[in-house]
Amino acid sequence: MEERVKITMNDGVADVRLVRTDKMNALDDAMFDGLLEAGEKLKADASVRAVVLSGEGRAFCAGLDMGNFGRMASSEKPSGGGSAVTSRLAQRSHGISNRAQYAAMVWREIPVPVIAAVHGVAFGGGFQVALGPDIRYAAPGTRFSVMEIKWGLIPDMAGMYLMRGLARDDVIRELTYTGRIFEAEEAMQMGFVTRVCADPLADALATAREIADKSPSAIRAAKRIFNAAPDADAAALLLAESVEQDKLIGGAHQKEAIMANLEKRKPVFAA
Repeated sequence: MEERVKITMNDGVADVRLVRTDKMNALDDAMFDGLLEAGEKLKADASVRAVVLSGEGRAFCAGLDMGNFGRMASSEKPSGGGSAVTSRLAQRSHGISNRAQYAAMVWREIPVPVIAAVHGVAFGGGFQVALGPDIRYAAPGTRFSVMEIKWGLIPDMAGMYLMRGLARDDVIRELTYTGRIFEAEEAMQMGFVTRVCADPLADALATAREIADKSPSAIRAAKRIFNAAPDADAAALLLAESVEQDKLIGGAHQKEAIMANLEKRKPVFAA
């Protein structure tokens, strides 16, 4: 994993960085492995309170490694599918996802908030990986593109699912049909970027630390409801609110949140 993705833990905040800087963090087979391994590791770590995902070097992620497109043209199998999903991408290998889709979807499945800090470019598969986190901070001028049409493809790393919850249908269609490049400021207007900031990594880490100081039980409950919302009707969501709240009221984390506020001190939440 550490050849492509590195994790640093500090007070419950996981700082996750793509580290293939010589290739602008492009997605080769090892990068897919690194993303999946990092995601699974964080899913299983109960001490994690928030996650920040970023790319070192000049870019967040430039998309699928160029070598894959050459192999496609010569009828070789692309590395994004790996051994589990090769010529039959419709095979499910990770729950509802195939291996490549899970590189984006795993950030939704991590039970705590994930913030993407994006700079340089997020093209094609890199854009889709950035859509997986709960929140996206981007540097001014960061360039984005649903670039798959350039290569005669469609977005297939969960992009169709993730985009629909962030932007209007006609906007998504235009970007997918044209592959045009757009910058952070326009991306924020569309709904793909949460905030444009001079130092997205610093701001993302600050937000992650703020989240880490909140009740872990309440944060995880909120993410469960947000994850269920796109496919649930009003009755199901209203019930989910009540069920989750019943679990929280009177619990150790809720009691500590109340006492910390009354005593004007920083809360200390047990794992």
